[in-house]
Amino acid sequence: QVQLVESGGGLVQPGGSLRLSCAASGKIFSFRSMGWYRQGPGKERELVASISSGGITNYVDSVKGRFTISGDIAKNTVYLQMNSLKPDDTAVYYCNGNVRLTYIDVWGQGTLVTVSS
Repeated sequence: QVQLVESGGGLVQPGGSLRLSCAASGKIFSFRSMGWYRQGPGKERELVASISSGGITNYVDSVKGRFTISGDIAKNTVYLQMNSLKPDDTAVYYCNGNVRLTYIDVWGQGTLVTVSS
C-alpha cells in the first residue's frame, strides 16, 4: 500500500525554522501535484502550499514569504521549509499527493509542529 511518510516536525521557538520532508513508501504513484496541509487546534484542515508536476507553486496568504515548498513530484518527494515561525503555525502538518487522472488523494499520517516559547 502506498503511503506518504512525513518527518521534521517538532518544537521550535517563535521566529525559528523547521524543514518538513515527505516521501512515498511503497509503489511510486504518478502524482499531478503534491502539497502540505495543516490542522491547528480547533481549526479545519487547510492547504498550506502545493507544487504541481510542472513546478507551479501555490501558498496560503498567511505563509507567503515565510514558507517554501520544493520537491520532485516524479519521485514522490516534497519538502516544506518554514521560516519565521509563529505560534499560529502550530498544527499537525499533513503531506498530500493527488494522483494523475483519478484525482485520488494520498495522505501521510501527519507530523506535529509546535511553535512556542
